[in-house]
Amino acid sequence: MSFIGRYLDPSEILGEILFGLIMVLTFTLGAAVAGGYERGLILAAIGCNVAWGVIDGVLVVMSSRYARRRRGNLIRSVHAAPDEAAALAVIRDELESGVHAQTDPADRERVYRSIHAMLSKAEPLPMHVRLDDWMTGLAVFILVVLPALPAALPFFVIDDPHEALRVSNGLLILLLFVVGHRWGRHIHMHPWLTGLVLTTLGSLLVVIAIALGG
Repeated sequence: MSFIGRYLDPSEILGEILFGLIMVLTFTLGAAVAGGYERGLILAAIGCNVAWGVIDGVLVVMSSRYARRRRGNLIRSVHAAPDEAAALAVIRDELESGVHAQTDPADRERVYRSIHAMLSKAEPLPMHVRLDDWMTGLAVFILVVLPALPAALPFFVIDDPHEALRVSNGLLILLLFVVGHRWGRHIHMHPWLTGLVLTTLGSLLVVIAIALGG
């Protein structure tokens, strides 16, 4: 996980794993409800996670480029401002909504002046997609596809497809709890309670997806 940890923070890692789990559970729980137990189901689930892993990874690459462009536009606007007051107005307009609820006016102005001092010496980064962007997209792809592998394992070791599907669903629901437990520790909430809540919420989202034909 050291490779993935270089490009994604813990909350992003857990979020992508959760997304992958919900995707594959939509297939496996849906099959259990419909009474379909063919092994081809798991290939469809893996294929779906691979497809969404590619889509999600590409969106992350595009988002990184957009964020870099936005920062570049801010730097250029600060450089183009005729005086410090105009530059501070640009910074205030860009950042006000994000820091308004967390600071008082005097503190905000000090923050804006500090940012102005940094941006006045900064240069916009190149707009082309960088290697780090592709690596971040790859990390997202891996995390979305990864949950499909435990789902597939029972179908290779258990002859009865019905029984394999039950074990597969059990493993995926257990993984939902594990992700919630880790998330609880990360955000300093009760890990067991967070695990149970996330398992319940994830299962509910899967039921909704199945009911809507997903």
